[in-house]
Amino acid sequence: MAVLTPQKVVLGMSGGVDSSVAAKLLKEQGYEVLGVTLKVWEEEDETAVSKRWQERGCCKVGIAKHVAELLDISHQVIDTREAFQQGVIDDFIGGYLQGTTPNPCVRCNERVKFGGLFQVAEQLGADFVATGHYATIQQDKLGRFFLARGRDTQKDQSYFLYRIPAKWLSRMLFPLGSMKKPQVWSEAEAMGLPVEELKESQEICFVTQGDYREFLKEHAPQATNPGKFVDNDGKTLGQHQGVAFYTQGQRKGLGIATGNRLYVQHVVPDLNLVVLGPPEDLDTRTCRVADLNIFSRENLVEGELLDVKFRYGSLPVPAKLHWEGTNAITLEFETPVRALSPGQSAVFYQHDRVLGGGIIQAQPACVKSSKSPASGKDAQLEPVVG
Repeated sequence: MAVLTPQKVVLGMSGGVDSSVAAKLLKEQGYEVLGVTLKVWEEEDETAVSKRWQERGCCKVGIAKHVAELLDISHQVIDTREAFQQGVIDDFIGGYLQGTTPNPCVRCNERVKFGGLFQVAEQLGADFVATGHYATIQQDKLGRFFLARGRDTQKDQSYFLYRIPAKWLSRMLFPLGSMKKPQVWSEAEAMGLPVEELKESQEICFVTQGDYREFLKEHAPQATNPGKFVDNDGKTLGQHQGVAFYTQGQRKGLGIATGNRLYVQHVVPDLNLVVLGPPEDLDTRTCRVADLNIFSRENLVEGELLDVKFRYGSLPVPAKLHWEGTNAITLEFETPVRALSPGQSAVFYQHDRVLGGGIIQAQPACVKSSKSPASGKDAQLEPVVG
């Protein structure tokens, strides 16, 4: 009787609880698991034995190696720091300097993580690529593979995965997609992993200071470039530290006392201005989305409603879709949506199915001043993109 050769799967192992449990599940399902840790940021500090694992670098290579030995699977570390620097960190810094709010996790999945894993899969002749993301791969009635939400609605990570090329979907596995987080923790405990050490990362992996502003100050000193806070009429309200340190909808940390609640409306990098205004001015009924990655173009029908998610932790909102040629979409909301940030992702859903998404574009904005340039005070400011 012929012995079936197990299918090979390259698994991204970050050293966290999710990828560790994913390795266990894939091994139990009969796959030959090839563990791969992509080193994207700092070196592990092997000498700092007093530190807990999650404080020794974002990848936690030590735990990934331990899990691989525990499960008797292969494991290798691949240095992708250069690709991560160029595709994620430089994009992150450049986005803030240009007045947008980039999402590094989306860019990492697109430009580094899955590309790196699929490259290894090709080299090793693997059948699949897997990660510990909370999402699912399903098939429609025509047999086409599509990305969908994970079962755990609180942990679903499909928002971060919408830029994956459609051609890869048939070769992707998400072992945790049908599980809820408490089940995953139970599996980790059963493996003997130090779950008290494996706290979940809620922040950007390379921003170890806890605040992206401190990261910018260290890695992009040019971000500190004081300028004016102004209102929509161009009236000076105070001085800001640099446009990179302010995001749309921000209220805290402005240092402005006017007696009214003021929020960042938008920034104008070319003029080094941060425009402030009341909260109601943040409401919008339209949004332009470009830099698209679409899985199901036939399901994005002109004028029809779909669900759109603008932030990982927020609920989707209904919007009517209008195509702008083939490379951009305008969304029209039934009710106003507040503080949409250029640079963030808008992801389109049909029930649980991810149809695709794109990057929110800046809206045209005009900052004006009623004061005459001849007065030596605030000069007239031309219409700009904010």
